[in-house]
Order: sequence, then structure tokens, then C-alpha cells
Amino acid sequence: MARSCSARLHGDAAAFSAALRSLLNNPQFSDVTFVVGRERREVFAHRCVLACRCQAFRGMLSAAGGPAPRAPLVLGNVQPDVFLAVIEFLYTNCVTLDSHIAAVTYGQGDLQQHCLAFIEDLVRTRGFQELSDAVLARVLRSDRLAVDELELVQAVREWAHVSSAVLERPVPEVAALPVRELRLPLLAPSELATLESHNQRDLLIPAESITAAWRCHALRRGSGVPARLCRPRRGTRPREHHRHLDPHGK
Repeated sequence: MARSCSARLHGDAAAFSAALRSLLNNPQFSDVTFVVGRERREVFAHRCVLACRCQAFRGMLSAAGGPAPRAPLVLGNVQPDVFLAVIEFLYTNCVTLDSHIAAVTYGQGDLQQHCLAFIEDLVRTRGFQELSDAVLARVLRSDRLAVDELELVQAVREWAHVSSAVLERPVPEVAALPVRELRLPLLAPSELATLESHNQRDLLIPAESITAAWRCHALRRGSGVPARLCRPRRGTRPREHHRHLDPHGK
């Protein structure tokens, strides 16, 4: 009896990405329109792409449902460049972010939640590894990231090794800015011990930062650590020692 066989055929990834890029802000076949910024710039998109790529947009578009044609969604306080950067990543899985775009993103109320959800998705993709150190540091300053600190530490470690290889610079050097924003005191003692062991291999995190985190455990408070590093994020998993930290201290 003959055996059936199958094989997975992979198409040209570059051609696929280029095809999706051709849909960016293209009114052809578009079924959702955004009116963005004070200049009321129209941005055309496709509901199925936004909904399958980003949970925040899925909820946003579901709430704005109804029979076609649908009214444009107005984002009056959002910078068009920021919004288009988000859309570009959702369509093509890559985007170039500069410090201006990242700064503006965190100054916008209407789009802030959607950009944060976009960044949370980005942490778990290869696109995260393409961020610059300055942009990554800005991302890590947010209290509203729905990502646990242990996952952020691992993501920064992977990012640092990729950046080190690309830039041909030591891991501690390329990661200096983002590492300052990691909230190590939030980690449990067992997690901190594992981190310290891993750190001996690549020296990602300065020894004094790890020592300061251990001091927080020993003194049962956030003494000597900037207040922002003791403040849980929206996605921080609760740990027993968090009740001893004072995120509002000086």
C-alpha cells in the first residue's frame, strides 16, 4: 500500500512582505478609515489585518462595529507618524522607530493603550530585537506594560545578544541604557539568584544593580534604589516581598 506524503512549501518571504506593504494606507479594498491628528489626516486600513494582529485593535474595531459603510474612527490627539508606525508593524512585522516617535507615543492619551498593547506584542516577536537602545529604554520606563519583569529581563537579554552581534560591541555596552530600566527589586529571591547566575556568562547587568536588588530583600524595603525600580508594572506578577517595597519613596 502506497504511503501518502506531504511537504510544506515556503514562499518568498520578501515578496509576501512587499505585498502586504503595498496595502499600507491604501484605500483600495480598505474597510476602515481613521481620521488622525489635528490635521485630520485620513489613514486607510483593513479590519481583518488589524484585528488578527493586535488584540487592542480587535476590541476597538468590535466596539465600532455596525453595518457598512462604517463611520471613520477619529483619533484627534494622535500624531499621524506614530499611528502609521504602528500600522506599518502590524502589516509587515517590521518598523523603524526613532526616539521622536517613541517619545510622542507616550505623550498621546487616545492611542496610548493601543500602542502599549502593540509594544507588549512586540516584546514577544523578532521585531523587538530591532529596536534601538534609546527606544527600548523608553519602552521599559512604562508602568503600564502588561508584561512581567522576569519576561522583560529575558527579552532584553536576547535583544542585547542580537545587538552585540550586529554592532560588534560587548553585550554590557550595547545594553547599558535599557538595563537601567529593569526593575530587579521586583524579582523574588530565587529569580534573582538565577539571574545572577546567568549574568556571570554575559555581564548584561552591572553587579551593583544586582547588589542593590539584594539589599532591598535584606532590608525589606527599597532603600537606595530609585523609586521607579520598585514600582510594579500593570503586568507584574505579585510576589510576597512586594508589600515591603515602597514605590513612592525617594
